[in-house]
Amino acid sequence: MVKNRKPTNKKVAAKETSVLIPWRYNLILGFIVLALVTLVARTAYIQIIEPDQLIQQADMRSVRVKSIPTARGIISDRNGEPLAVSVPVQAVWADPATIIKENGLDELDRWYALANVLGLDQKGLVRKLQNNKKKRFIYLQRQVSPAMSKYVRELKLPGIGLKDESRRFYPSGEVSAHVIGVTGIDGHGLEGLESSFDNWLTGEAGKRTIRKDRYGRVVENISLKTQEPGKPLQLTIDQRLQAISYRAIKQAVADFRATSGTAVLIDVKSGDILAMVNAPSYNPNNRAQLQSFRMRNRAITDSIEPGSTMKPFVMLAALDKGVVDDDTIIDTGNGIMRVGGSRVRDSALAGKADLTTILKKSSNVGIATIALRMDVKDVLGMYSGVGFGNVSGIQLTGEVTGIFPDRRRWSPFEEATLAFGYGISVTPLQLAHAYATLGNFGVNMPLHLLKGSESGRSFRAADADASRKVINMLEQVTHKGGTATSARVAGFRVGAKTGTSRKAKAGGYSDQYVALTAGIAPISNPRLALVVVVNEPQGDQFYGGSVAGPVFSEIMKGALQILNITPDATPESEKGE
Repeated sequence: MVKNRKPTNKKVAAKETSVLIPWRYNLILGFIVLALVTLVARTAYIQIIEPDQLIQQADMRSVRVKSIPTARGIISDRNGEPLAVSVPVQAVWADPATIIKENGLDELDRWYALANVLGLDQKGLVRKLQNNKKKRFIYLQRQVSPAMSKYVRELKLPGIGLKDESRRFYPSGEVSAHVIGVTGIDGHGLEGLESSFDNWLTGEAGKRTIRKDRYGRVVENISLKTQEPGKPLQLTIDQRLQAISYRAIKQAVADFRATSGTAVLIDVKSGDILAMVNAPSYNPNNRAQLQSFRMRNRAITDSIEPGSTMKPFVMLAALDKGVVDDDTIIDTGNGIMRVGGSRVRDSALAGKADLTTILKKSSNVGIATIALRMDVKDVLGMYSGVGFGNVSGIQLTGEVTGIFPDRRRWSPFEEATLAFGYGISVTPLQLAHAYATLGNFGVNMPLHLLKGSESGRSFRAADADASRKVINMLEQVTHKGGTATSARVAGFRVGAKTGTSRKAKAGGYSDQYVALTAGIAPISNPRLALVVVVNEPQGDQFYGGSVAGPVFSEIMKGALQILNITPDATPESEKGE
């Protein structure tokens, strides 16, 4: 019988020892090394060669730039009275994505309360949030009052926030609206000085760059750029004179059922515009009134045929050129003069008239006779010298130059009508500038709307002695028998000229009129020039003397008293003869 033999210890040990295969080991080791090299290379590429993309991705998730708003510059009148200021308000915004995610629309009563306080449609608000459910920011209402902001905050609605901003407030309201202008919802100027000097007034907002963690907490302040506040503007406007001018012109427009009215008051010595008003006006604090026909500054945008208010400058040109003198007598005959194939007519007979009577009676025949004795270039040169046909330089948006004729050939009738204000169109501001030049004894001062402005240069447009003679003639126009008796001011010597021009239409002239009165005061030492325009007065009264004259008197009286100008009238001069 064969006995089973147990294997020896050496054979068992050999079987139990694991066999190490070299090529397999090297392959695995190679993969490990390759992976390590790849990771190191990738890390080096990301961190050293091209790290910007990941940094950008990280910054998009954590870095926030917060704008630091700056206050818009204050606009004030010549005495420091504020005309436009910025007040802090807030905007209500929503994060629809957060609202939908947190089921914030479940409590509709609270959302309806929000809509009510913001003046929004209740269902419209909810629908707006639902239609923008993927957006993270939408405005619900801009420039809400502090009381409304407090109410919104107390509602504690999810996804609703408040953002600081400012709103422009105009203490003078409609009185100075056309000069100051108005800003839009984004705080930038739309009209007037707010638009013309928008960059100056706006300044530059600051920026704060921060880093936030996932919970919205600030973990790092990266940078801070301080804001530059808007610069202030101080005007030549005197708000006291602005107020009395607006009240008077607004009342005249209402009394005569006129389309519009304008008044411009200028300091003849400095060229400062003291008042510039229009009616109808608008309240810049009420955006419902921002309509184009209300917002137009007619003093610079509307050009009109000035009518007889141009006659003093024809007289000035004639005296300046030596065509007439103190002893000149013009025979106006029966008040009708044939010029070419047309006729020039007077509304009142002047007979054989001296220069003062021609202006006092506003004789078309007399002034046309004088104009026809001159070269038309001399008349046009005087018109240009006193400011017609040129922009004023006050930097208000929308200013027009009017219509200044420049023809190679002139018919005698065209020259004649040019002398009494037809065939040329001017703005009320240009007409006021012309009378200011006359009141400054022929020296044309550049107009200013900003206090301390030194833009433009003065120059002599007419002889001083000739200017003084015309000024004295204008005083007689306000005396008995003149056309501007309604423009007189008790206690002061006033010189004025009225004008009544028919409005042009296609193919001729319409039945609508423009009533004007322009003048200066006090005559002894002229300080103020004023122009009043009433556009399309209705009814039987439409002449400049009866419509615009009383407005001129009211505004000039208030201005002379407010500026504390010494009265210069004597008892004899107040009698009118």
